[in-house]
Amino acid sequence: MTSIQDGTVAASSGIVRLRYLVDNEWRESKTSSYMPVLNPSTGEQIAEAPCCTQAEVDSAVAAAAKAYPAWKATPVPQRIQLMFRFKALLDEHLDELSLLLATEMGKVLSEARGDVLKAIEVVECACSTHYLMQGDTAMNISNGYDTVSYREPLGVFVGIAPYNFPAMIPMGWMLPFAITTGNTFVLKAASMVPQTSIRMMELLIEAGLPKGVANLVTCSRVEADSLLVHPDVRGVTFVGSTSVGRYIYQTAAGAGKRVQALTEAKNHALVLEDAVLERTVAGIVNSTYGCAGQRCMALPVVVAQESIADQLVAMLAQKAAALRIGPAYLPESQLGPVITAKHRDWVTSCIDRGVTEGGELVLDGRGVQVDGYEGGFYVGPTILDRVGPDNWAGTHEIFGPVTAIKRVRDFEEGVAVMNANPFANGSCIYTSSGHYAREFASRTDAGMVGVNVGIPVPFSIFPFSGHKQSFFGDLHAMGKDGVAFFTETKSVTTTWFTEEHRHQAVGTWDGMTTRS
Repeated sequence: MTSIQDGTVAASSGIVRLRYLVDNEWRESKTSSYMPVLNPSTGEQIAEAPCCTQAEVDSAVAAAAKAYPAWKATPVPQRIQLMFRFKALLDEHLDELSLLLATEMGKVLSEARGDVLKAIEVVECACSTHYLMQGDTAMNISNGYDTVSYREPLGVFVGIAPYNFPAMIPMGWMLPFAITTGNTFVLKAASMVPQTSIRMMELLIEAGLPKGVANLVTCSRVEADSLLVHPDVRGVTFVGSTSVGRYIYQTAAGAGKRVQALTEAKNHALVLEDAVLERTVAGIVNSTYGCAGQRCMALPVVVAQESIADQLVAMLAQKAAALRIGPAYLPESQLGPVITAKHRDWVTSCIDRGVTEGGELVLDGRGVQVDGYEGGFYVGPTILDRVGPDNWAGTHEIFGPVTAIKRVRDFEEGVAVMNANPFANGSCIYTSSGHYAREFASRTDAGMVGVNVGIPVPFSIFPFSGHKQSFFGDLHAMGKDGVAFFTETKSVTTTWFTEEHRHQAVGTWDGMTTRS
């Protein structure tokens, strides 16, 4: 595996010690506290990330604030050229980044590659920022008065990233639109998986990133909390749990910041009796067990019409049981580990609870070990059938390779069961009926809807639009929403005087109304 270059320093323990980034300088922290970075496939520690001091975190914000005026004044096409160069370097280093990501996070190689590719996709979309930032114009809105509107950056933004998508979220959803719109940025990288973001930051610097425009720290919640109320921070973008997201939204918004917080999910799929079952099963298995279930667009609940439920469950169990469990970085692996031993134990406890509360265990993934990798954090695919409305495993986010089956009589009951969910990130329907597909798209609470699509994550010109307790804020990530989040509108109204205006009376609204 190609190692990170500037963002590391050798430690006496032999473990790679990571640095933080301020003003394009990779600095060794003065902290005495370091957080372990593990290889989930083996359980071994591979690096350590600094718990940056408060002064170091503040220095990242100060650098971003200092760089902001000049970066804001940089023409949009020049800012976009940075993204073009960055995209070329990401393409060049795609295999390297995929392997690095798979090693530190535990996604199998195909999923890790997809993570990086989704980041590149947003970088590509950010190359059209000059179009997305265009304002509006209206001539002669009152006699001799014209109005134009502009979208302008706000200042310093902070991104607080989760562990499950080390490339796509921090270096895709967060950074590209933040800086191409003219803001400066401080990334609080996830301490469990910082190496992917560090390496991508190195490539961004190589692409020509000006000093201070983007900075990176790893720190504890104490220092992260300070960013929510920092006087030089104008906005915060966050992805993570609902409890933390709600806290960040309340705290940062209460301090006058712009906030978007993308949080938990419990996505459901409604499978009707007219669905093409073979293809449906393949889609559900991919959606549920990809990334070992550690994604907010996973598909952990299948709402099956009773008439085909037995057949569907049998097919799911057969296909899921055939998945090859193994180290993330081996090409033949189809299901990798979860992120830590603690999280493995959490997922196992959720399965235990699901069984205790009445779920029928069709496929049991507890206690899985992989020969030669006994220290890895593995959970096998698990299926709980006949999960009732009060079963904890069917209502809360487990973030693991666990499928809950809820049986319903018909379409109407299925929609009701799905909409009873407090989360509303994604939902999908498997059917051959155009009528039911259209009804479902209209009536589901979820913000991202799939018709025979298990993971309805939209292309990056569209927003990632979770609803209910899956999102806190007003403007979503990506697309026009993403550009609007990182900018604010300024309207300019103009008139020009001629000689005849010299002694003209001025009304109360000074030309702003067309009627008296």
